[in-house]
Amino acid sequence: MSETSYFTQAGLDKLKDELTDLKTRGRAEMAKAIQEARDKGDLSENAEYDAAKDAQGLLEMRIAKLENILASARVLDESTIDLSRVQVLTRVKIRNMANNAEMSYSIVSEKEADLKVGKISSTSPIGKGLVGKAKGEIAEIQVPSGIMKFKILEISL
Repeated sequence: MSETSYFTQAGLDKLKDELTDLKTRGRAEMAKAIQEARDKGDLSENAEYDAAKDAQGLLEMRIAKLENILASARVLDESTIDLSRVQVLTRVKIRNMANNAEMSYSIVSEKEADLKVGKISSTSPIGKGLVGKAKGEIAEIQVPSGIMKFKILEISL
């Protein structure tokens, strides 16, 4: 049994859409690629066929992984979130105490994390260091380059 993964509704919908796409379009394209490679002759010496079969194995592995994630996925209910402390699904505004730079991040599950859009995982070093902190607290976080200090400025949804 896999461990429970928590998602926003949007994050869960994105995974469901990816799974549907892989099962329909992905499998159809894979079957076509295998058939085209098979039509090229002797399978024992057909590198294109071997590559297509390997790609099919990777596709099926990704489908199985997504099905496993979705089987244990739970949607977080925003109405039950306590905004007095940083937790999964909250948005936190922080100040780097070393250079006074301010940043905002949404704390999300590992599978939804995307730094480009300001979503960090609750299991990342910074995410772990921020979770549980209240507004005004200083989070001291061990990162590869040393210890970073962040002041919690604001917690919201």
